[in-house]
Amino acid sequence: MQWLEITIRTRSEDLDALTARLTALGYDSLIIEDEQDFLRFLEQNRAYWDYVDESLAASMRGVSQVRLYLEDDAQAQSSIAALREALPQELSVRKVADEDWANSWKQYYKPLAVGKRLLIVPEWLSPENPENRVTILLDPGMIFGTGAHASTQMCLCALEERLHGGERVLDLGSGSGILSIAALRLGAKSAVGVDIDPMAEDVARENAALNDLHGDRFTARTGNVLTDAPLLDALGGGYDAVLANIVADVIIPLSAAVPKFLKPDGFFLCSGILNTRLEEVKAALRKNGLSVTDERRQGDWCCLLARL
Repeated sequence: MQWLEITIRTRSEDLDALTARLTALGYDSLIIEDEQDFLRFLEQNRAYWDYVDESLAASMRGVSQVRLYLEDDAQAQSSIAALREALPQELSVRKVADEDWANSWKQYYKPLAVGKRLLIVPEWLSPENPENRVTILLDPGMIFGTGAHASTQMCLCALEERLHGGERVLDLGSGSGILSIAALRLGAKSAVGVDIDPMAEDVARENAALNDLHGDRFTARTGNVLTDAPLLDALGGGYDAVLANIVADVIIPLSAAVPKFLKPDGFFLCSGILNTRLEEVKAALRKNGLSVTDERRQGDWCCLLARL
């Protein structure tokens, strides 16, 4: 079935009047995008990132709009003409097919080779693997990490070099579970993924299942290790590797808890650090008894490996 996507651009302050008018005309399934909501979201969640993608910010700059969908049938053109007559704003129209709703985004995700041994594969693909790389199946339709970001790639390369088999791994801010899954596919004995977002627990568990990682090999938990004492007790210590691919503002306070998790010869791998925040993170690591033994850079991003 074909559909018509109608987009009506307006000012943020005129959104209420526009949606009221559309509702009066009989349209009640509306998708509303408000620039002010976007800006408020950024401000309220600033602690969780050090930058906003410029292309995303540019795409939302000055943009407030309403979208609605009409079945592309004999009545569609008269409905569009009526909308043009009833509304002061200009509207644009484009055709979309049923399959586009669920699958059009998939074209943007391809198998991704990382380091010397890893291959990240969207779960619906079965690509050739002539180099016999270690394959990680992932559903990148989620809002969490897929491996494409520089900070994640540096972590994956470091794990590839540092894991030799049999390790216990703790992944803080686990998101999609990609680092935990990579560690297990590289030979780690077990991994625990922890994230403050409850949705991440389900996402990581599902991605682990895609890679046949079940039972006591992978555990997903929800909580904040800095404030949740029962979670802290449940996680225990003695980990060979603690991972944190987050941002500087989270890594800095987290560094105080890391020594409690690590075994004496274990390592802390942290990434998602902008070059401009690197010295702050290093100072926090030193303050909490951790010494940086390896440093990686890719573009504006840094990844550190530290030991007790």
